Amino acid sequence: MCGVFGNRLWLKGFDGRPIILLQNLNQSCLRLGNHKVIGNRYRLSAVCIVLSFQIATMACSENTTPPQLESFVYSKANAQCPSGSRPGLAGATDGKVSVEGIKYMVRTPANYQATFAHPLLMVYAPAGMSCWASERFTGLTTTATGAGFVVVYADHKQLNVSTVEQLGKIPELVAKEWCIDEKRVYATGHSDGGTASLALAVLDKTKTIPAAIAPSAAGWTGKDLEEFQCPAPIPVMIMHGKNDTLFPGWGAQTSAWWAKCHGCDVSKTKMVEGGCRVYQGCASSGATVYCEGSGGHRDWPNLNRVMLEFFAHPEKFL
Repeated sequence: MCGVFGNRLWLKGFDGRPIILLQNLNQSCLRLGNHKVIGNRYRLSAVCIVLSFQIATMACSENTTPPQLESFVYSKANAQCPSGSRPGLAGATDGKVSVEGIKYMVRTPANYQATFAHPLLMVYAPAGMSCWASERFTGLTTTATGAGFVVVYADHKQLNVSTVEQLGKIPELVAKEWCIDEKRVYATGHSDGGTASLALAVLDKTKTIPAAIAPSAAGWTGKDLEEFQCPAPIPVMIMHGKNDTLFPGWGAQTSAWWAKCHGCDVSKTKMVEGGCRVYQGCASSGATVYCEGSGGHRDWPNLNRVMLEFFAHPEKFL
């Protein structure tokens, strides 16, 4: 998070505590469009640079035991990869690095089959978090691998247009090593990770990558999104804490923008599991859901199972 005082900038970490006073606002925070800040200068939380020493202390090469990987019940109905064409190993693979230097790690079902085209779940990290920390924070690995997803956690990197485009290249890299259905790439993440997930779906060079998104605590307002043209409808699940004091009410604004883009009746919603509200009358490919939990900005929503069901079967949320 950042706070602006005159031409000076307080940089804050994920926990909201001040870290350092920066002098050069324009070089410290970038906007996702036209290289300015998201929103006005008093709303910089989602896109500010995080001190390199924080990231360095939580690198993706961190030596720790990954969560349990579950087995998946495979069928023969899915598209197949030729035998021997994907060298990626079953289980937990750490220490992967993109061409641009972004570290990431891969988790597969315990009984991973290298010829079965899997859905891919991209998880983007909050500011200052490594992929290891993001995995522990979201708790997605066990449930997602049991549902047949290959899960990829990417390190945090200072957000700007270039970074989002770099993050958007990781699914293609993963698909060269693991058997992935590239028409079923899903994106989620918290805070900066949520911002990145949402940006993937609206930026010109990346908006065709995600098949659906589920950003949490993203640093976008409805006004920010109004600067973009509506992309082709995709399932969108917005998760936001009612007591998020950093981005108060922003989730409701962004979900309303998506609902309008998807042709929904913004005045009609129905309650579903997890306290989520499903907009009614949306385009058949544009399921739009808003989930407002009771937590604050630092809280990951307890909606993993609902989110995975949303990705796998968005038609149930129309």
